Amino acid sequence: MSMLFDQIKLLHSQKLYSNVIKVAEMVLKVSEHSTDILTAPHKFRILAYQGDSHYYLGNYRQAEAAYKTALTFKDACSSSKATQKQYDGLKDPMPDIDIKYHLHLCLVKLKDIKQALAVLQSVPSKQRKTKINMAIAKLHHQTGNIVHAVTAYNKVLKECPLAIEAAEGLLSLGVKGAEVNAMMIEMVGINGLEWISGWLKAHAYLFQQTEYPAAINTLKQLDDNSPLCNSNRLLVAIGKSYYFYGDRKNALIYLQRAYRLNPLMQDGLCTLAMCLYMEKHNRELEKLLPTSYTDESSIDSHMWIVLAFVCYSNSNYSKALCLAQKACSVDPRNIEALLLHGMILTSMKKYSEAILQFRKANDIASYLFDPHKGMVDCYIASHKMRNAVTAASNCCKQMNNHPKALTLYASILMKDPTTVGKAKILLERALTMDEYYLPAIYMVAQIYEQEGNYSPAVALLHKQALDQPTCRLYQMLGDLSVKQNQLEKAFDFYYSALNLDPNNKRVMESLESLGKPCNTSTATSADSTGPVLNGSLLDATFSGVNNAENESTPFNNAVHEEDTFMDSDHEGSGSDISI
Repeated sequence: MSMLFDQIKLLHSQKLYSNVIKVAEMVLKVSEHSTDILTAPHKFRILAYQGDSHYYLGNYRQAEAAYKTALTFKDACSSSKATQKQYDGLKDPMPDIDIKYHLHLCLVKLKDIKQALAVLQSVPSKQRKTKINMAIAKLHHQTGNIVHAVTAYNKVLKECPLAIEAAEGLLSLGVKGAEVNAMMIEMVGINGLEWISGWLKAHAYLFQQTEYPAAINTLKQLDDNSPLCNSNRLLVAIGKSYYFYGDRKNALIYLQRAYRLNPLMQDGLCTLAMCLYMEKHNRELEKLLPTSYTDESSIDSHMWIVLAFVCYSNSNYSKALCLAQKACSVDPRNIEALLLHGMILTSMKKYSEAILQFRKANDIASYLFDPHKGMVDCYIASHKMRNAVTAASNCCKQMNNHPKALTLYASILMKDPTTVGKAKILLERALTMDEYYLPAIYMVAQIYEQEGNYSPAVALLHKQALDQPTCRLYQMLGDLSVKQNQLEKAFDFYYSALNLDPNNKRVMESLESLGKPCNTSTATSADSTGPVLNGSLLDATFSGVNNAENESTPFNNAVHEEDTFMDSDHEGSGSDISI
């Protein structure tokens, strides 16, 4: 009797899972007619082996059925004292706890989160292993049950003080860094873990969502002054911090460093793809695809997002949409997948559907600017200005009046002459928080121009041109000089703009209208350094913080015939301000 079971057990231990499935199915059928070939405990364990085999082969529905059958069978047999003694006499029993844990894994794969949590919670609290508490914490965290998630994470940290994912989970749920650090204090004194306190401090700042500069500085100190320097995980953390802060250029620097260290990385890969797409580094984006790539079925879900960005950058919207939908189905909380899904739908002018995707992203990460901007753009494109104003106002509240949020709100108010004054107040407030935020500077200069106050507009733009010269700044200075009939100054400003962007069509047109050739070699301005904005522009798009120039615009006002999420000629398109 035990010989048959031992042979099936051998197949399972040798990981011959397809063999286990076939043999177990037939042996279990035979046991229905010959009760003497398997004892009840052996039958129970064969059912469990069958479930394991299906799980490891990716047959999650079949694995779920096998595990449930095993648990039901054992419950039915447990009422028999004789059978229970057989269970107790096994040398290496398989407890219900392990089967329930594996069953929960199947349910998670099948996206049945509620049932997965119920299975884990059916394990008595005192019998729960650390892995079960960790799984419970993650599921509660995912479903927004903060109190139970914190409780479970705390249990994990008490048993395993180095469970850094549990520590990060607690920090993300609002637990103070000092409390988390106290639970891990034993680890700080261990040789090789000196960096742990700095890591926790940085993530405590990061999850406050208003302390991104402090988080970035703390992480960069680890990169400069600790043995963790040049670590892939650390570089990804710095890159994502910059991304959350809205600085895609610096995010790209660190994420590309991380990718060069580990081309197989998954954490941060989607963020890297997003940044490459937004910065229009299409060749670098395509290099993220595996060299052995044949089709999407041969790559994992992270690569689906990369491939979707590649398709989207090539205007293959239908293919990109299919891949984005697949990525969202695998991980419904992937921010980049949701944003990309919304961007594609916006480009296809399906604004109502796009808003749903941006709203999902906003529910998960309200601290990110892009979901807010996506919703505002879709409302504007749908001519729902009240909704756009409401969405922009919510952006200010949820982002704690970040300069980008204030500027977004102001850009909508500027469309109505009766609310331009309020827009000016918001922009001035944004500049008190970040005096170098170019999108707000552009808009304030526009308002001065509309009011006929050319001198303060010129002073504001000229100061920025000295500190952070851009083509747009010089173009605006040129436009204002023309209006003041100062043509020689206008020529100098326009040529300075062309020195920075020789192919800027709008500047060329401005020079041609004044009867001057578009030859950048004739530029003589001592101030020539810097991108631009035409003084008549009111429609705004947002891109980054302190580096809004020469970068692609992720969320353009969707009113153009071209791709609505990418300004194909962002320095000379004639309709948008990159913010």
